[in-house]
Parts: sequence; C-alpha cells; structure tokens
Amino acid sequence: MASMLAIIVSLLLLMYLAYRGITVLLLAPLMAGLAVLLSGEIGLFLPIYTETFMPALGGYVIQFLPIFLLGALFGQLMADSGAASTLSRWIVDKLGEKQAIVTVVLACGLLTYGGVSLFVVAFAIYPIARNLFRAADIPKSLVPATIALGSFTFTMTALPGSPAIQNAIPIPYYGTNVFAAPGLGIIAGLIMFGFGIWWLKGRAAKARQAGEGYGHHPEDQDILEGQDTPTADEPPPMPLALALLPLLLVVGVNALFTYGVFPRADMTAITDRYSELDPSRLTGLWALIIALAVACTTLVVSRLGHWRHLRETVNKGVFGFMLPLFNTASEVGYGAVIASLAGFTLIRNAVLNVTPGNPLVSEAIAMGTLAGITGSSSGGLSIALQTLGEDYLRMAEAAGISPDLLHRVAVLAAGSFDTLPHCGAIITLLAICKLNHRQSYLNIAAVTMGGPLLALAVVIALGTMFGNF
Repeated sequence: MASMLAIIVSLLLLMYLAYRGITVLLLAPLMAGLAVLLSGEIGLFLPIYTETFMPALGGYVIQFLPIFLLGALFGQLMADSGAASTLSRWIVDKLGEKQAIVTVVLACGLLTYGGVSLFVVAFAIYPIARNLFRAADIPKSLVPATIALGSFTFTMTALPGSPAIQNAIPIPYYGTNVFAAPGLGIIAGLIMFGFGIWWLKGRAAKARQAGEGYGHHPEDQDILEGQDTPTADEPPPMPLALALLPLLLVVGVNALFTYGVFPRADMTAITDRYSELDPSRLTGLWALIIALAVACTTLVVSRLGHWRHLRETVNKGVFGFMLPLFNTASEVGYGAVIASLAGFTLIRNAVLNVTPGNPLVSEAIAMGTLAGITGSSSGGLSIALQTLGEDYLRMAEAAGISPDLLHRVAVLAAGSFDTLPHCGAIITLLAICKLNHRQSYLNIAAVTMGGPLLALAVVIALGTMFGNF
C-alpha cells in the first residue's frame, strides 16, 4: 500500500510541477527517485536509476530518434521554404474571412497531416488566424481553440497515414503501421472535426448575439498586417503544386512501402543477420523514415537556388528535435521505474481488470489517464505501452481483436486527455496567441477533449461490434 501511495504522490507532483513550468527532463528522474524513496526501497535508489531509468530512456531514443529528427527537419524545411505559408494562404484565399474558423482549422490540418510540427504550424498560422478573426469580428479568445482543433486532434491521432509521432509509437509494440484501422480512423477524424466546428461556430454565434467582437488587444497593435507578407529575408513565393508535393510524398511513399514494397520483400537476409528481429514489427517505422527522408530531400532539391539560409534551416530543424525527444524519453524512463515498484502491480491489475471482456476499454482508460497525468499524448502513450503493451496485445489476441484496432484505440485515447491545463503544447499555444487559460482554455478543452472522447467511444463501439476496418 505504501508503494502505491508513493506512486500516486510522485504522479501528482509530476503533474503539478510540470504545470508550473519545470522541465520534465529534471522532473522525471527526480519524481522517479521520490517514488523509490517513499516506497521504502532506499538502497535501490541509484541502481534503479542506472539499471531501469536510463536503459528505458536510451531504448526509446534509439527506437524513435530518426522519426523525431526527420519530423522536426521536415517541419522546418516546410516553414522556411515558404511551402507552409503558400498552402495556408491558398486555403485562406479559397475560403475567405467569412469561413474564418473552417479556414484556420483546414490550414492547420493540412500542414500537420503532411508532417509539419504542430509548434511550427501554430507559429505559422497564428498571424493569419489573427487577421481573419479580426476581419470577421470573431473573438480572439477562440483563436487558440481553432488552431488546436486543426493541429492537436484528428490529424494527430485519427487519420490513417498520419506521420505524427503519436501514430508511430504503437508500431513496435503491436507490429502495426500508421495506416492501422483506416476506416475507423476516418470516422473518428470526421467526428472530431464536425464536433469542433459545431462548438466553435456556436460560440462565435453566441458572441455575436451578445455584441462581442474581436475585442481590444493592445498586444496586437504593434503587429502590422504588412508584417504577415514575405520579407526580403524569406524565399520567393512557392508554386502551390510544389508546396503540396512534399505533403503528398509523406503519405504516398509511406503507403507505397507499407503495402507494396515491404510485404513483397524477401527479409531472409535481415533475419539471418539479426536472428532475434521480427521485421514485420518494424516495417511501419521503416516506411515512415523513408517517407520523411524522401520528402525532406525533395524540399531541398526543389528549392535549390531559392534557399537563402539552408544551412541555418537544417541546423535549426535538427537541433529542434532534441528537446521533444528527450522530454518523452525521460517520461518513458519514469514509467519504467514506476512499473518496477511493488505498488504498480496493484494499479496494473486494477486497470487491466476494469472490463475483463473488452481490453479496448481498459486500454483507453490506461492511455488516457497517463496522457492526462503527464500532459503529453506521446509521453503517456509511451509509458503505458512500455508497461502494459504486451498485456494488451495478449488480451486482444485472446479476445480476437485485431492489433490494428488496438493501435488506433491507443492513439485516440492518448489524444483525449493530453490537453489538461498543464500540457506544454497548450501553454505554448496560449503564449503564441498572447492569451491566458481564463480567456481561452474552456474552448480548447471542448474541442481537444470533448470531440476526441466522443470519437473514441464511437470507435470502441464500432470496433467491438464489427471488428477492425
């Protein structure tokens, strides 16, 4: 009992201190150590750190480093090449200010589904969203929720083929790929999109009836609309087809290798060299790595002669992957330490036995709870799969449930409670928009938790009745 209490105390402190802005790089090992000490295992403090925490952290880095690195590089290349700006402005031109909410959501969705980092998207889209909402006289307080709907929901966890790291994390645990349960994923994505648009348009309509417009925001006064246009330091405008090509390559090349090349390839040489390796459990990751590498190369080559600071762009993109990777890896190390404590057995058994006949519900609860505690969908998903992935795969096989369905439910669940107030992405988004939790968080929570929870429930129900599709 003391060990279980120690785990709960460390989790609560991790959540609170992360909300207060302390980096998880420091918090994760400290809170893991605190859990060990409170459990009464003082003599194991250093051995658990060197033999449990660090191997788990290192294993995660080894497994997912290329995905984080190439994803960050691709996002930076998209931003600095002018491709991200070209695509977002094209959507704005087509839909206009009368559809400001839909325009911003679609612009964010297109970029994030194509592999651009949600943080890059938030920075790139905010000036456009601000001007659109001002022109349409929609409260600025709705801007963060609109960006969040397009960036943090359906393209991150639902749509098949999404290169988001959340969609890649279950691959080595379940032997799946990023296209897992495509039909259910599309249904979930439509529910999130539809619910979010309904909510945001409803709030905008109520504000209009109450006579509330964009509002007076002194922090915006020094930002002239002319600053949103390309400057002399930026590359020339990019043709629309060329801007769209890298996004299509990320999805297309990924699908080509996932369904065409790897299933037909002779893996004998690989298994002869690495006897303990099961290629089928890693081809999903390999396909994503190839797709991102091809898209990055295409961006660089297609803009030769137009790059003004290519070296700086590459360096910034490569350096930018380190903090997100090690933040998540530290949380995985923390989860490994917690899983090694005696109290975790009680928690594990309680979670696994929530619904003995349906592991999908149990999995959803585990993934969503840990994502909420850590304030990170990727962190919570990684911790849960590190400690419970094998159990859920075994339970699913016994119940005749497809690993693909298990994959999709895990990712959807991790994206349901990850945006609690202490979530780093939410704090960053509010800072970009120069707003606070009191002004905007209610609407953010509605579109990033309400819609995803509804979609998750529908997917579990359909998956239970009809299986994977």
